Amino acid sequence: MTKPTVAFFKFSSCAGCQLSVLNLEPVLLDIVGAIDIRYFVMAKRENFEGPYDIGFVEGAVTSPRELLELKKIREECSILVAQGSCACHGGLPSIKNYCGMTQKEMEEKVYSELWDLKSIPAQGIDYYVKVDAYLRGCPMNLGEFVTLVKSALKGINPLFRYHSICNECKLKENNCLLLQGIPCMGPVTAAGCGAECPSLGRGCEGCRGPASDCNAASLARTFADMGLSKDDVVRKFRKYAGNTPEFSKGAEAL
Repeated sequence: MTKPTVAFFKFSSCAGCQLSVLNLEPVLLDIVGAIDIRYFVMAKRENFEGPYDIGFVEGAVTSPRELLELKKIREECSILVAQGSCACHGGLPSIKNYCGMTQKEMEEKVYSELWDLKSIPAQGIDYYVKVDAYLRGCPMNLGEFVTLVKSALKGINPLFRYHSICNECKLKENNCLLLQGIPCMGPVTAAGCGAECPSLGRGCEGCRGPASDCNAASLARTFADMGLSKDDVVRKFRKYAGNTPEFSKGAEAL
């Protein structure tokens, strides 16, 4: 039986999602045995051109070069997966889209040489091409990654539930952080991480993007009632998924 061919690509990001794949010690060898990884620059010395059965893309698109490469990847991959917050929603790179400066002003603050610099607003990859599946989070959830690979091998669609993280907190019997005066994005953020941050007493940061029943404007007003400034509320909603219409409603609510 021919193994599915798989490729991993990276655009503007920290490479944390790709590194997470290599940290799958308990099942990594099983996955490698079931698929043929043809392209993975972080992990392989020899890499091969497509086409591929499955392509995983990490990172936001922030330059014309990345955009051209993404379109080529889309043509070469039967299934295209957005891997992590940056590829799904624009992630942390997308903060620059709302910083109040022009593209030129931002470039001058970051780079000393601008003669060969070509930069565009940061977007998730589905802004430009069709995406078949999403692995949310910063970094992505490894359990969801394994589920997606298993589903692809069986030829079925994975079932990812995008209710809010509050559901996972309830299942873990966590005390609500909002009721303790701790700003938490859990009520509007998609589940799937096991409420990892709230379980450690830290408010959710919203890295998985909007939940299916997201009421961001209401949570923004709750944050304001808790004493957060308008700028602090905006930063909460622009941090990871500010490009999404749902989180934009929270950023623009006050």
